[in-house]
Amino acid sequence: MFLWPPLPVVLPLFTAAFVAAAGPYLPRKLVDAITLGTAAAVMAVCCLLTLQSSGSAIVYWFGAWVPYGHFPIGVAFVIDPMGAGMAAFVAFLVMAAFTFSWQYFDDVRTLYHSLMLIFLAAMCGMCLTGDIFNMFVWFELMSAAGVALCGYHADETGPLQGAINFSVMNTLGAFLSLSGVAMLYSRTGALNFAGIEVALQRQEHLGVFLPIVFIFVIAGFLVKSAAFPFHFWLDDAHAVAPTPVCILFSGVMVELGLFAAARVYYSVFAIALLPWLPALRTLFLAVGATSAIVGGLMAFGQRHLKRLLAFSTISHMGVMILGFALFTSTGLAGTALYVLGHGLVKGALFVGAGILLNRFQSVDEFALQNVGRQMPKTAIIFILGAVGLAGMPPFATYFGEAAIEHSGTQAGLPWISIVIMLSGFLTAGAVLRVAGRVFFGWGEKPTGESRAPRIDLKREMQGQKSKTPPTMWLPAAVMLIIAIALGWFTPLRQAILRDATWFRNTRGYVAAVLHGSAGGPGQYHVPVPHAMPGMHIGGVWMPDMWREVITLALAALLAAIALFPYAIGRRAGTALRHGAALAMRPLHAIHSGKIGDYVAWFTVGIAALAGYLALRR
Repeated sequence: MFLWPPLPVVLPLFTAAFVAAAGPYLPRKLVDAITLGTAAAVMAVCCLLTLQSSGSAIVYWFGAWVPYGHFPIGVAFVIDPMGAGMAAFVAFLVMAAFTFSWQYFDDVRTLYHSLMLIFLAAMCGMCLTGDIFNMFVWFELMSAAGVALCGYHADETGPLQGAINFSVMNTLGAFLSLSGVAMLYSRTGALNFAGIEVALQRQEHLGVFLPIVFIFVIAGFLVKSAAFPFHFWLDDAHAVAPTPVCILFSGVMVELGLFAAARVYYSVFAIALLPWLPALRTLFLAVGATSAIVGGLMAFGQRHLKRLLAFSTISHMGVMILGFALFTSTGLAGTALYVLGHGLVKGALFVGAGILLNRFQSVDEFALQNVGRQMPKTAIIFILGAVGLAGMPPFATYFGEAAIEHSGTQAGLPWISIVIMLSGFLTAGAVLRVAGRVFFGWGEKPTGESRAPRIDLKREMQGQKSKTPPTMWLPAAVMLIIAIALGWFTPLRQAILRDATWFRNTRGYVAAVLHGSAGGPGQYHVPVPHAMPGMHIGGVWMPDMWREVITLALAALLAAIALFPYAIGRRAGTALRHGAALAMRPLHAIHSGKIGDYVAWFTVGIAALAGYLALRR
């Protein structure tokens, strides 16, 4: 196993260089096969690393620069099941995106393949690194590749604007993250996670330095995770990025921002920030709840399919932040399972949007009304995707939500269930509304010009297609099937709960890195909770399923009201529409599309987070 840990990063980087140099002289199908095979190899290696690290963390020191006197002087990959599993999930979604791309792009340069492989390498590096500065480096490489992919057609106004918004907001976050890393290094003299944690324990009178530097370090990760009020760039990026890239943006990139924040917290700050734990919980609960509600409302108000799905990602990221904010093993395990389920469902929905774009060269809901009557496979993708977003069993999203709700109830926070319900029925209702209008022709088509942004979408493909090739809908089918299978697989849920417990074990992590002790069992073993909620059909699952049924029923009702507002009477329907438009006006106002406004919101958000923690202890 000694030579395996670097492979998830080395393989795609070397292949990206090879494809960039030799790709123009190779057949397109060969380039597709090489890049898909590389992603498959990365996934296989990461799955093997996940299994091998289940007993104890794998610590790989580059150049054999092992700790000297228990002080880290080299750069390390610290591989545990949560990190390696996340990297395997990244590679799987890259495989799905490459498969979808086979017959989606009529004309694509090898630059696309190289950028996707660099994106893969950077995301895997973020999952596996044990060094805070190298996490920043991987973060920046991921951002650079993401910006280039977002603005892949930079000769057009829309992609250029989306790429600029992406670049400016993520650069601001990266600047603060680098400043936080510099402050940590100035006080501790270490960049290794474990080395920083030990150094912080030895220092006294740190005062407000700790919460301030923590917010600075995770600022870039909060932007990447699209947490409110750092989320404004996301819908612009999704609206203009090529559809296969959106599978990665929503399916795993934003989730990696939350993973990085959790890694930094539990590996470096968890013990030192114990006096601030109540304030941290309140802070992240507020951020998560606001993201869930704002994202859900904005998703339901969209006609542009890719923007709709982007805002639903923001909403569901709020649910994941709620799970992290509980600071419990069950809450973290629920978040991890929810990440898998959401990434698969959202990837399938973007595939569905891409199929519509490929067939009809539009992603405007009203322009697509009634065009999908002869597309049963795509209709099933949207309907099952809505069911998954609503958190219905047996999707993995249900079991993730059940664990988060259970942990919240035990912590005396039953309102978390209400927020999750709101997020579910708003986002699922939006997708059901689209499905009803596009595939069944329901709803009235309003007069006037579409409010969806004008984007030249012909550059992703040339001409309207008469049929959908299997390589385009099969990835969505596989992702939905896996999202369902993961929910049924009881050993996986229990393994995630165990791995989440070890992930939170700060002392065990430090012992593994600096002393070679086991990162899971051993001297710093932490008891694993007995089982995740929703484990048995006759136990927790059936009594709790009422919430999911109500959520899906409310989503269907909301979609029906949007499609047939005058079914309740002309006057009542008109009043309902005007009332909804008036209520949504403030949210539309703050999502102005102006980068200066987004920078102002970023500044206010960071000041509010840091100021709150500095004043509360």
